[in-house]
Amino acid sequence: MNKVFAIAGGTLLVAGLGVSTPSAGSAATSTSAHPDAVAAAKDYIQENPAKVRGSSRDAYTVVDNVGAANGESHVRFNRTYGGLPVIGGDFVVHLTSAEKTNGLSVAQDRTISVSTSPKVDRATARQQARESAAKGSTRAGSATLVVDARRGTPALAWRTIVSGVQADGQTPSRQVVVTDAKTNEVRSAQETILTPVKMGTPTKAATSAAKPRPQAAATGTGQGIFIGSVSLSTSGSGSSFTMLDSTHGGNRTCNLGNHTAGTCTTFSDTDNAWGDGTVNDPASAAVDAHFGAATTFDYFKTVHGRNGIFGDGRGVPSRVHYGKNYVNAFWDGSQMTYGDGSNNQNPLVALDVAGHEMTHGVTENTAGLEYTGDAGGLNESTSDIFGTMVEFYANSTADTPDFLIGEEININGDGSPLRYMDDPSKDGGSFSCWSPSVPGSDPHYSSGVGNHFFYLLSNGSGPSTFGNSPTCNGSTVAGIGRDKAAAIWFGALSNYMTTTETYAQARLDTVKSATDLYGAGSPEVTAVKATWSAVSVS
Repeated sequence: MNKVFAIAGGTLLVAGLGVSTPSAGSAATSTSAHPDAVAAAKDYIQENPAKVRGSSRDAYTVVDNVGAANGESHVRFNRTYGGLPVIGGDFVVHLTSAEKTNGLSVAQDRTISVSTSPKVDRATARQQARESAAKGSTRAGSATLVVDARRGTPALAWRTIVSGVQADGQTPSRQVVVTDAKTNEVRSAQETILTPVKMGTPTKAATSAAKPRPQAAATGTGQGIFIGSVSLSTSGSGSSFTMLDSTHGGNRTCNLGNHTAGTCTTFSDTDNAWGDGTVNDPASAAVDAHFGAATTFDYFKTVHGRNGIFGDGRGVPSRVHYGKNYVNAFWDGSQMTYGDGSNNQNPLVALDVAGHEMTHGVTENTAGLEYTGDAGGLNESTSDIFGTMVEFYANSTADTPDFLIGEEININGDGSPLRYMDDPSKDGGSFSCWSPSVPGSDPHYSSGVGNHFFYLLSNGSGPSTFGNSPTCNGSTVAGIGRDKAAAIWFGALSNYMTTTETYAQARLDTVKSATDLYGAGSPEVTAVKATWSAVSVS
């Protein structure tokens, strides 16, 4: 449970204990964080409310406390106003090893001063949300009063969750629709079920699955469609085994049997040898998914010190064989789901797809990047970046690491990848350079700017082992290596970025992260600045 506190007339008021349930940005406290960091951050806010755009009606909930290798701490807060959740009210207090504040990252840019009495009633707001949601999203939950402080002047608003299916007819939809509580105009509508591929052909909808009983840990073997022959962490003994991975927080892999609803049955086996490497055996796709979940867990824990997707050691379910001819995969906030592709013969269970989708969970539980504007592109590029890094971490000869996204799943039917990181515009839709058109584009395409930055920072411009990358300003930049580039990006995501992040702010935050890791004036900091300029972000 998280302590909620308020600032009123400069006095710190402990409002009691409450469960924090923000839509994004929530994670377990890091074990490496200094225990006094939260108290120091609260003291700073009490003494300097204006610095966080605070008012006498604001209250704050600690949702994360991340410790850095250099002894610094980063304490992340969500905000309420008059007891109402504030969208875009998140901020991070940065502290030195001596518990002195040395900076802030604040999503909102104005202090809130609004009436909390709506002129539009709840039922009217709910109806507006349902009618304005994308086609297929027709089940509206109850509207909840919030303050929308994301951009411009904060306003009282209603937030409604509208559910249904997305444009392809099979991907579930969970849209967050925000309507103005004074005018009933729609302020935003964001999809929260995230996929690596834009919507395609209509079919049907989704559900969740049952949890298996704990069993003894075991080690099995698998033959995946993409990953080839691998060891798998499973459970059981004798002649009874299941794809339940207690060594990775309870990851499990289950079979939906080409349905979108009903029970997802955890894979079981008598000899702990799974799949035959072809689509003829349903367990083959499960091998790829199970291995992908474990590898993603290991990558974030081993390389970045993050204990699972949620930061608390919990694993996630991986559901395979979803729907019929479903050419996509998705993360829904708690689990992974994979379709079998065209003609049910091309499962989307490749390693970089697994890493991509589960990284959406990491983003939700750190910076909570919105899925619109520049933040939407940064959200998608974060998933492409760490999906790629998971592939390099596995270093499999069956799926040779590269800077292509979805190259194994043949989504276009001609052997081309879904996205190119060396020159994103090669896919015909993505942006390689930032322009005013970027914030208004689909996040799958605005992600190109972040992808291009990461490729250049890793490998440099011009020809390299992994591609031939141009710059937008005609400059030549030298890479610092993908491991350093990933460390810098993760540090920015975990410690500095906020829900309303822009590419310009990401430039500043990655410079801060590089400074934390390598020192002010270091070659790495210089490279970060030059590389952002090379993709037209200043």
